[in-house]
Amino acid sequence: MGYVGNQSSSSFSSMIKQDITGDGGTSYTLSHAVANSNEIEVFVNNVRQEPTDAYSASGTALTMTGAVANSDNFYVVYIGKALQTVVPPANSITASMMTGAAGVGSFLGDTGTALGNIIRVHEQELNTSVTVAANTNGVAAGPLTIASGVTLTITAGATLAVV
Repeated sequence: MGYVGNQSSSSFSSMIKQDITGDGGTSYTLSHAVANSNEIEVFVNNVRQEPTDAYSASGTALTMTGAVANSDNFYVVYIGKALQTVVPPANSITASMMTGAAGVGSFLGDTGTALGNIIRVHEQELNTSVTVAANTNGVAAGPLTIASGVTLTITAGATLAVV
């Protein structure tokens, strides 16, 4: 499948935050297992709590030394566990990352920024099934052939122009 830009990594690191609702108690369940209290930051009313003094954590068990009320802003940031994902974090793609090689959905004809390029180069064969959703428009440069076993669906209310 074609892509725009450098070959993407197989994964990106993204820190995880978990919001917890206090219930007046001290025992809570973490959404991700941790080895110890130092792998997370715990905040109550936006004040960071001291690991091992204000809380302890092991596996998915979080135990606070004091009760956390329902009205408290209570959350955990997983600092020792950068979870891998195949989706880059929101707002992490920049214009300089949006370049490609000819024949793989690239832009040609301008030495300026990627947004100022003039010619969009398309592949000639659709080799992945595609659905153009209702109330959307699509455009492809022709001639366009559809590979065997591949389906192109134009949903009612959608438009596809082959130019």
